[in-house]
Amino acid sequence: MDKKQTTQFNVIFKAEPEGGFTVSVPSLPGCITYGRTLQEAKKMSADAINCYIASLKKHKEPIPSDENNFFALIQVPAKNFPLYA
Repeated sequence: MDKKQTTQFNVIFKAEPEGGFTVSVPSLPGCITYGRTLQEAKKMSADAINCYIASLKKHKEPIPSDENNFFALIQVPAKNFPLYA
């Protein structure tokens, strides 16, 4: 797929205790979906993003991108938190 024809979004997959995954898109406030499997959650997130972008276009609002953003996991020793002291 031509990179000029795509927009990149970071998504967060949260495993749910009852099963499945809730997916949120931080750059698109309120863009949240769910899938019973990781594969379904990925498909549902792409669909949710496409619908959100369609709404932005309809209302002539700018379309954000995460082209230059990323997530990282930072580990901090538990001793730094009063809850675990």
